[in-house]
Amino acid sequence: MEQYPKHIGIIMDGNGRWATERNLPRMEGHKAGAKNLKRLLKHILKKDIPCVSIFAFSTENFRRSQEEVQALMTLFMNYFDKELSFLIKQNVRVCFSGRAKPLPEGVLKNMRKLEEMTKNNGPKTLNICINYGGQDELVDAVKAISEEVQAGQYAIEEIDRNTIEEHLYQKLPPLDFVIRTSGEQRISNFMLWQSAYAEYYFPKVYFPDFDEEAFDESLMVYQNRNRRYGGDNEKKNS
Repeated sequence: MEQYPKHIGIIMDGNGRWATERNLPRMEGHKAGAKNLKRLLKHILKKDIPCVSIFAFSTENFRRSQEEVQALMTLFMNYFDKELSFLIKQNVRVCFSGRAKPLPEGVLKNMRKLEEMTKNNGPKTLNICINYGGQDELVDAVKAISEEVQAGQYAIEEIDRNTIEEHLYQKLPPLDFVIRTSGEQRISNFMLWQSAYAEYYFPKVYFPDFDEEAFDESLMVYQNRNRRYGGDNEKKNS
């Protein structure tokens, strides 16, 4: 079956538990997850999936120990600078969703560099959510719209769904399918607006072990879903 989602989201969960179960430091799990992500992206890019969003670091993740947060920031800085360079050669546009503060300047610098180097690439897009929260994204959108209303650019009665979508962090198609690894069955504030009608799947495998075969199994689950969008159509949606 070749019914692929146009926009797929991946909540990369379970790195720390993967390491703990192997009597390794939690950071080794994050490193293993980063290595797996590169391998997985190469696999996904071979398929007809135009847009992928990955949940790399939430706003709430800053509550973790200072040691772990600092190590993650170093991992991100190096990863964005080196490990994702293959996306430039594969003509993939990279964008980031989330708030800049309090990300370190070194991380922000490499994020901006990667966005700049790939801004004219396409048609495929990789959206990396870092220091991201779905509720924060909506708050920021409301603030931006409010400022434009005060400036006379909008009348309140003109605000609709398109207005909100225009003010989200990135203009992306709606999420069709969201995968959260590790078996945890919650969405954790991930792209709340974009996932209004997304299908969800919760494989019981930690992200470092979520390999190409596991991803293809997830796609088969999606392909057998009947997406009705609130209607009563029993036919398979294409």
